[in-house]
Amino acid sequence: MINEFSVIDLFCGIGGLTHGFVKEGFSVAAGVDFDKSCKFAYEKNNKTQFLHKDIGSLASSELNSLFGNKRKILIGCAPCQPYSIFNKKKDIVENSEADPRWKLLYSFSTLIKETRPEVISMENVPLLKSYGGGVVFNDFVKALEEIGYHISHDVFNAQDYGVPQRRKRLVLLGSLHGKINMIPPTHQLGKYVTVRQTIGNLSPIRDGEIDKKDKLHRSRKLTELNKRRIQATKEGGSWKDWDDELKLACHKNGGGEKYSSVYGRMQWDDVAPTMTTYCIGLNNGRFGHPEQDRAISLREAALLQSFPKGYNLIDSKKEFSLMNTAKHIGNAVPVLLGKAIAKSIKLHLNNIQDNG
Repeated sequence: MINEFSVIDLFCGIGGLTHGFVKEGFSVAAGVDFDKSCKFAYEKNNKTQFLHKDIGSLASSELNSLFGNKRKILIGCAPCQPYSIFNKKKDIVENSEADPRWKLLYSFSTLIKETRPEVISMENVPLLKSYGGGVVFNDFVKALEEIGYHISHDVFNAQDYGVPQRRKRLVLLGSLHGKINMIPPTHQLGKYVTVRQTIGNLSPIRDGEIDKKDKLHRSRKLTELNKRRIQATKEGGSWKDWDDELKLACHKNGGGEKYSSVYGRMQWDDVAPTMTTYCIGLNNGRFGHPEQDRAISLREAALLQSFPKGYNLIDSKKEFSLMNTAKHIGNAVPVLLGKAIAKSIKLHLNNIQDNG
C-alpha cells in the first residue's frame, strides 16, 4: 500500500528522518530546508530532490506539486533551538515574538491544513510541550484536531529503537483515517546498542588526524592543556578525575557541578549521550572517546546518530567545514528513530487496508 503514497520531509536537514523512511520502502518525493549546505548530503544519500526554501514562504500549491498525483504523507522536525534544554532564556521560551523560529511550527500546521496529507508526523524536543506555557504545541495539536486528524504524541527515547544514544524526543503522529500510534520499543535495558558495538571497530586516530580511508573519520585538534585533561580522564569519567592543576576555576569553586559531563569520556558498554551540534568538542559534553585521547570524530558522531557508515557528508567540490558538518549531524533525526516512525505509519496504513 505504501507505493500509493509520496512523502515530503519539511526541515529535512541532511536527511536522517528521510533516510529512515527510505529504509522502510517509502517513496520520498523531496526534502525542504532553509540551510542549503544540507543539499549535497540529502540528495547524495537519498536519491531525491532537495528544495532550498524557507518553510514560512512555502506555498501550499508548491507543496502539492511536489507530491504529484500520489497520496500524501507529510513529515518534519521544526528547528528545536527555541524549545531546547540548552536554551532556557525566559524571553525566548515564553514570548513567541522573541524568536521567529517559534513561528515555524505554525507554518507547518498551516501547510497541513491547506494540503491535507492523509498522515503526518512531527518530531521535536520534549520541552516543546511545556515551553512558552505549552501554547505553541497546544495550538499545533488543536489546529490539526479541528480539521479531522486523530493525534497521538508522547516522548520516546531513541535508545529504545536501536539508536546507540540516550536521546529523548517528542514524536507526534496524525491521521485522517483513525487512531495512529508509535510502534512499541524494539530494544530494552540490557539489549541497547552500545558505543563499542557502534564505533569500536573504527581505525584509531589521534586528535586532529584524518583517517586515510575515511575523510569523515576526523577529530578536532586539542590544545596541550586539553590533551593532558583527556589523558587524566578515565573511561566514563569527567573533570572530577583531574588534579586541581587541570581544573577550571568553576570546577574548584563549585560552579561547574551542574556541568558534570563536560570534558567527559563515553563508556564502551553503554549508549552515548545525546549528540548535539557541538558533539565533536571535548569541552561541550561527554564527547570524549572511551579510550583514545581525543573527542569523537565526525564519523563516530554520525554512526552514533545511526547513519549508515557509507552515508556521504563530504562534497569534494566545496570547501569542507568541520563545525558545519558537526552541526548537521547533531541536528539530524537519528535514522533508526526515523525508521521506527516510518514503520509506525506503514503499520497504520496496512491496518486501514486490512479493515477495508
